[in-house]
Amino acid sequence: MKDAVITGYETSPEDSSTPTGALMEFYRAFNNGDLKLMDRNWLQSDEASMSNPLGGIKRGWQAISEVYHKIFNGTAKVYVEFYDYSIHSTGEMFVAVGRERGHFKQGGSSIELSIRTSRTYLNIGGRWQQIHHHGSIDNPDQLAQYQSAIMTK
Repeated sequence: MKDAVITGYETSPEDSSTPTGALMEFYRAFNNGDLKLMDRNWLQSDEASMSNPLGGIKRGWQAISEVYHKIFNGTAKVYVEFYDYSIHSTGEMFVAVGRERGHFKQGGSSIELSIRTSRTYLNIGGRWQQIHHHGSIDNPDQLAQYQSAIMTK
């Protein structure tokens, strides 16, 4: 979906019974700092895992949710959108692979974000739930600035 962008602010969002709808739900939760919606998007299991620039590897929803809690309850505003992506699907699982762009703003400072991202979802009872996320920031200076700003607040 080279030209499609998912922000979470789509005017006609799909529901989470479709892969695109599950991704829209994730970005709506993230960009609005909505931990309750994030809870719905992720599989509530010890099998869930996340490898991201902020928290290293986290296993289990409880540990993952702590990373989102820190982002959502900090003084910074973080916005990301998903683009240049493809969705690879079977009946019970899909993987979305692409890029995120956005920004981190705190006070008068701003960091532009560029992240390689993949998200894996399982179909549980007709609803897609995220079981794994991997994100990487290629630029080491950008990564250090972002980690320092989020993790020290």
